[in-house]
Amino acid sequence: MTLIDYLASHVLAFILLAGLLGLIVGSFLNVVIHRLPIMMERAWLRQSREMLEPDVELAPEPTFNIVLPHSHCPHCNTEIKAWQNLPVISYLLLRGRCGHCQKHISLRYPSVELLTAVLSMVVAWQFGFGWQAGSMLVLTWALICLSLIDADTQLLPDAIVLPLLWLGLIANSFGLFTDLHTALWGAVAGYLSLWLVFWAFKLITGKEGMGYGDFKLLAMLGAWGGWQILPLTILLSSLVGAILGIIILKTRGQSNATPLPFGPYLAIAGWIALIWGDTITGKYLQIAGF
Repeated sequence: MTLIDYLASHVLAFILLAGLLGLIVGSFLNVVIHRLPIMMERAWLRQSREMLEPDVELAPEPTFNIVLPHSHCPHCNTEIKAWQNLPVISYLLLRGRCGHCQKHISLRYPSVELLTAVLSMVVAWQFGFGWQAGSMLVLTWALICLSLIDADTQLLPDAIVLPLLWLGLIANSFGLFTDLHTALWGAVAGYLSLWLVFWAFKLITGKEGMGYGDFKLLAMLGAWGGWQILPLTILLSSLVGAILGIIILKTRGQSNATPLPFGPYLAIAGWIALIWGDTITGKYLQIAGF
């Protein structure tokens, strides 16, 4: 029996493997979440200087990307050794502190790793071993990354959103989640629905209620699940966003006019709609008597 046959026939083994893989990927996501916005900002600044000062030769900058420089302590800048970079385990062994300067390391790092592991296990349990689960794992990891980047910076990087939009269309060209026709119009409807809301709000109030990244994110979700998941996604994201938004603002002591990222709520709602959308809709119709 090959490993593929074993995983296909032993659901628990696949779930545990997905959890282990999620821990490893979660560690990598921590790097992307921290570094990608910095990379984007540096690229924008360099492009601006090239446009504003075309005759000035810019000095080369130190290498900074997803791989280099190697992970280091944010306090003392000491490079983190391989054994100190094991997902969750190293954090527990070091008691949440740097092995060199003993300064506290944010609990967010193991939290992201654990979250990625748990959601990966949910995907494995829901879909079983196969292309559906593999594709959904990639989408899940991307949504975690996008949610936290947006929460930190109110940015939804095209470098993640657009490739995932195309990947959703490609996946559905093989009918993994829906048919290609439905996926295509899901992407179109996802983008246009929030685009119309954006412009209606701007014309009425003179203010911008959301960013263009939100349009692209909903288009990406539509490309994966088709137009059918969009109403539930918008409804859930609006409800969760309104409730959590009020709680966050009150906790921070901020006014209701303070801008909050909408991407995390879209990502959470879209993920739920992709996995349990049919069940939720069916239960609602049953309770409503349809």
